[in-house]
Amino acid sequence: MIHTTGLDVVTVGEAMVLFTAQQAGPLDQVEAYTRGAAGAELNVAVGLARLGVHVAYVSRLGRDAFGRYLAATMQREGIDCSHVAFDAAHPTGFMLKAKTHDGDPQTEYFRRGSAASRLGPADHPRARCAASRHLHVTGISVAVSPSVRELVFEMAAEARAAGRSVSLDPNLRPGLWPSQAAMVECINALAAHCDWVLPGLAEGRLLTGCTSPEAIAAHYLERGASVVAVKIGPEGAYFASRACSGYVPGVAVAQVIDTVGAGDGFAVGLISGLLEGLALDAAVARGCRIGARVVQFPGDSDGLPTRAELESA
Repeated sequence: MIHTTGLDVVTVGEAMVLFTAQQAGPLDQVEAYTRGAAGAELNVAVGLARLGVHVAYVSRLGRDAFGRYLAATMQREGIDCSHVAFDAAHPTGFMLKAKTHDGDPQTEYFRRGSAASRLGPADHPRARCAASRHLHVTGISVAVSPSVRELVFEMAAEARAAGRSVSLDPNLRPGLWPSQAAMVECINALAAHCDWVLPGLAEGRLLTGCTSPEAIAAHYLERGASVVAVKIGPEGAYFASRACSGYVPGVAVAQVIDTVGAGDGFAVGLISGLLEGLALDAAVARGCRIGARVVQFPGDSDGLPTRAELESA
């Protein structure tokens, strides 16, 4: 378990309210929803905090009911919210998620012009970041707006230059980009500032033009990453560093309820494991275990374990 007097991890992105359908079917026919919190970076922050990692979240929320709900959720999870600002002029984003029988739900986003899209370099908490050990970023935040992109690149470049580790989950969202080429160029440019790169297999193929996990990992290692973990869904993950490489098998589950958030769970396991000093294969195995746990729960972060739950599993 991590026990530091300072800050362990900083992450930056957009938190959204999640409305999950209570019955299966198209979203336009759903009558009732359950409310929760969503956002890839927020999921990672929640998962790390539940494992005892001191994590700070950088974001903006609307000064509205959704924003108050998300702020209360973060505080309840033990996330440092000292750099989550409230914006009276722009709303908090939200999303709708359908309930399906195959675990791969339809989603609709309502985030254009959101408070988080107004984040920019002026929101960079330099002193807070300087006191941390690690920065986690995703490809979603750099797609939200040009100003958020500038902030994320600045945070990543400064963290790397200062010797703090930086992780990237590409989390590709083509609908947020003007073109696939723009998405690939930006995510790969961001990866050049990152130490740990965590693509899914399909993402890695799109970003690098390589087909195998080994070639995808080599692509990023050659461009400055020190660790690459390629997620292969139920089959597990391939990992590589300059010192070692290998496969970690997936964890069988009785039933897949919802695959959303599995990649965030993997990031939680790998980041926490490496910060604790676990060997790379052990950290990847923890990521696979947490990802497998997440898909057995309906909410994006419902399956993220506490330290006791992780150890008992």
